[in-house]
Amino acid sequence: MEVVARELIPELAALPGLRLTAFVNREAAVCDDGPWGHLIPMTVVPVHARNRAAWVWGEQTHLPRLASRAGCDLVHSLASTAPLRGRFLRVTTIHDLIYRLVPESHFGMLGRGMRVLIPAAARRSHRVIVDSASTREDLARHLRTPRTKIDVAPLGVSLPRGVVPTSAEEIRRMLDLDTRPMVLSLSAKRPHKNLPRLLRTLSALAPDRRPSLVVPGYATPHEQELRELAASLGIADWVRLPGWLEAEDLEGLYAAAACVIFPSLYEGFGLPVLEAMARGVPVACSDRSSLPEVAGDAALLFDPEDVEAIRAALERLLGDPRLRAHLSKAGRERAAGFSWRRTAELTAASYERALAGRG
Repeated sequence: MEVVARELIPELAALPGLRLTAFVNREAAVCDDGPWGHLIPMTVVPVHARNRAAWVWGEQTHLPRLASRAGCDLVHSLASTAPLRGRFLRVTTIHDLIYRLVPESHFGMLGRGMRVLIPAAARRSHRVIVDSASTREDLARHLRTPRTKIDVAPLGVSLPRGVVPTSAEEIRRMLDLDTRPMVLSLSAKRPHKNLPRLLRTLSALAPDRRPSLVVPGYATPHEQELRELAASLGIADWVRLPGWLEAEDLEGLYAAAACVIFPSLYEGFGLPVLEAMARGVPVACSDRSSLPEVAGDAALLFDPEDVEAIRAALERLLGDPRLRAHLSKAGRERAAGFSWRRTAELTAASYERALAGRG
């Protein structure tokens, strides 16, 4: 969601007829690398991003007051929840319904809060924006949100500028990897990402044909389960689960990877698939939820609940250089059709519908 904010705001600011103000938490306010405070005015909501209870309180109490003081006609909430009161129109981007469809993926108070706040935001908003047609159908089916109230604005993709990728040799040294092929899976370590089946897929490959698997991302309570599973399957030496990586190291991983595999059970959009395709990395991904919308025919699709199907897709990619070259080219061409400017134009159109009273 931070990627969306950072990429969408500059494109919205470039459109005519919009007067924008960013309402940000204290941590975002002191960062000097965001568009808020530079391209558009910034108002600080006095909450800390990591304190979920305070964040919700700020959204429901401070934000309506600050938005009214700023003279906002419309408040667009980018993170699936929204203020439920205020004398302004409300547009909310709801990225997914993971909290409902895969409830074990949200831990503790976060999951309980989403079960209350997301349906309330869908009801009280004048328009709802989603990232995919699949998520639009999820809202209609599970929250009974009228389809006529939902606008689809697919996300965009952009490659980092001025980043020099870490060399493949340094990446392998950093992660203590040998020269065997490297498979990359950019996945949060949460249950709906289906990583246990990916580990079982890896264990089903013969050791002499088994690639290294690298799964970067922030640590979660699920990570220890993954480490224990890798150990029990006898593949711990082939698996790396690093945390957040610097941009140079991430680009180095993309450049060194033989392919990207993304076995998620549910996605509201699937930005990691699009980001890999934009870099020309061959992709195999799940055929569930929004992922076919993003991948089109530029990736291998598989049933994420079938370890044999995942294994077959992975072996095809690793064993067929011509297929990898084809998917590399097709992925770049497919990704070129997704731009943040188009996301901004569709977002602004949703604002217009709300302002015209068509919500």
